Amino acid sequence: MGGMTTLAVEISAARLLGSIFGTSNIVWANIIGLILVYLTAGYFIGGRVADRWPTFTMFYTLLTWAAFFSGLIPLAAHPVLRLAAQAVQDFDAAVTVGSFISVLVLFAVPVTLLGFTSPFALRLALSTVSDAGRTAGQMYAISTLGSIIGNFTPVLLLIPQIGTTRTFLVFAALLMAVGLAGLAMQDRRAAFKLLWMPALLLVLAVLALRGPLRPPPSGMTLLYEDESAYNLIQVVEDGDGYRYLLLNEGQGIHSQWHSTEVYFRRTWGFFLAGPYFNAPPFTPDRVERVAIIGLAAGTVARQHETIYPGIPMDGIEIDPGIVEAGRRTMGMTMPNLNVIVEDGRFGLTQLGDGYTMIGVDAYRVPYVPWHLTTVEFFQEVRDHLAADGVLIINVGRTQSDRRLVEAMTRTLLDVFPTVHALDVPDAYNTILVATQQPTRAENLIANIAALPPDAHPVLREVLGDAWNALVPTVASDVRFTDDRAPVEMLVDSMVVEFLLGGGIDELAN
Repeated sequence: MGGMTTLAVEISAARLLGSIFGTSNIVWANIIGLILVYLTAGYFIGGRVADRWPTFTMFYTLLTWAAFFSGLIPLAAHPVLRLAAQAVQDFDAAVTVGSFISVLVLFAVPVTLLGFTSPFALRLALSTVSDAGRTAGQMYAISTLGSIIGNFTPVLLLIPQIGTTRTFLVFAALLMAVGLAGLAMQDRRAAFKLLWMPALLLVLAVLALRGPLRPPPSGMTLLYEDESAYNLIQVVEDGDGYRYLLLNEGQGIHSQWHSTEVYFRRTWGFFLAGPYFNAPPFTPDRVERVAIIGLAAGTVARQHETIYPGIPMDGIEIDPGIVEAGRRTMGMTMPNLNVIVEDGRFGLTQLGDGYTMIGVDAYRVPYVPWHLTTVEFFQEVRDHLAADGVLIINVGRTQSDRRLVEAMTRTLLDVFPTVHALDVPDAYNTILVATQQPTRAENLIANIAALPPDAHPVLREVLGDAWNALVPTVASDVRFTDDRAPVEMLVDSMVVEFLLGGGIDELAN
């Protein structure tokens, strides 16, 4: 139970922090590193305590306290994380970092106490020195078996079903039950004196779990909320009937929907423009099949269905919770949309050939999954495209820092002959369009002029906006491969420079 709870706390910690701070390597390194520090202290101190007070009463008492503090983690973190969510939205770096550190500090006492378990149990179990090896081996085997359960159960079962906070509480309750039961076998009075612990956790849980996990932005109505294995998912609606898909910290809008509009002059619309960089005349009837990696709640798919009714579409989305939110609240019920719930790169292997457009919009603000940025990945995409097919990918940037855009351009040019860049107005996004055939930017304006009279008016509007958003294509010397793709390091550097170098003023302007 101790091994299971320790790993469950570590895995759940990543989910607790990930809902606000993301799941980059830096976040994982801090979580794993500090928990190892706490466990190291627990092993060292626990061994000394076990030698000084080698009794079952002390052992079960410490186990009960470890369970109690483990249950307190999400309850105490709740107000801190709410503050952190607001700080992320306000680009307040000091509060964001402070909140991150504060939450990690909450793990110090429970994880240190959990570290007491192994040396204390070993001390109590040893009867003779001649049995030390066998006893230690059994202890480590049992603890590791518990760790395996604690590793998989939160991710595969509990967090998607009951949420992160309740997952902490479930494991704390199981460990506390063992602690109190064992203590009662030794000293019923001592066990009775600790019954306030589960009672207090129950009261605090009722108070903490009331209301939404994250309050909706000001002026928005919360329509849908769910916590999947990957994300905190919310769909909110403003007073004009626009619905927005928000994930985790709520910093980015991942999908948008309106009952009568399909084009919102945001990133998604430019995915319609990609094929029209082909040599003119490229007409709408030549768009035969599309795929979207990072489907989210279906904004890109809905736009394509509007322009090209009945067109075959494949959408790859890793999070089934997002798919469910899209179907329930954002009209993602098109019969010609085949949804594949998979990681983007593995889902790509399930696609056929002959796609006119494959779009990649699978990033978690501000990080792009590294395995969707490499030469090898783009080669796989190319193999699924038609002869005049295009790859379109959404890339983050700031107004003054285009390093990621330039590195992605360099990587794409290793696979495709031409890459075009479109800066999305009033956003921190650049759309890169890589074409199977050598193409020129001027093809776009020529294809606008060649559109047939019955072309959808939204398509004309999108292509006009895309022409105005064109910027010179610049490639750096950085090239991402499956062997080396320092995407997170690059993005981390961009974020730090943005926050420390006037990013807030840039936003205000």
